Amino acid sequence: MAKKKQGHQQSAATPATVAATRAGVAFTTHQYAHDPAAASYGEEAAEALGVSPDQVFKTLIAEVDGVLTVAVVPVSASLDLKALAAAVGGKRATMADPALAERTTGYVRGGISPLGQRKQLATVLDASAGDQPTVCVSAGRRGLEIELAPADLVTLTGATSAPIARR
Repeated sequence: MAKKKQGHQQSAATPATVAATRAGVAFTTHQYAHDPAAASYGEEAAEALGVSPDQVFKTLIAEVDGVLTVAVVPVSASLDLKALAAAVGGKRATMADPALAERTTGYVRGGISPLGQRKQLATVLDASAGDQPTVCVSAGRRGLEIELAPADLVTLTGATSAPIARR
């Protein structure tokens, strides 16, 4: 907790927040005490921030026809792999190996952000994000979220928007 005393901006600096800052988009970071025993990182974030799980999005890494692809869906839903494959013009999607996802993105599981990844991957944001004034996604580590407009998230990640969530 000593880091928190050094200032909000410094303690919240991650590749994700650096990418958003460099792009000049408006965003807010939200820090909370992460519980390692939490069953769902996303639901934990929604509860800690006091927002609907429909507004907090999880970042999942899948392989579509063998190519790593980022899927960003509400924590209140699950990823529809067939819809993800269709959204990027592929035939088959499976979840990526967690170790490969961590190596490729530069983030740890539960803290993978769609922003500031080590390698730019094709990204698909669930269409429901457009229903929200702002969305929250991981800012690059467990216990840190970045809140921004869905349009800014699309711009920063080069994402396409498609209905890839299943309720």
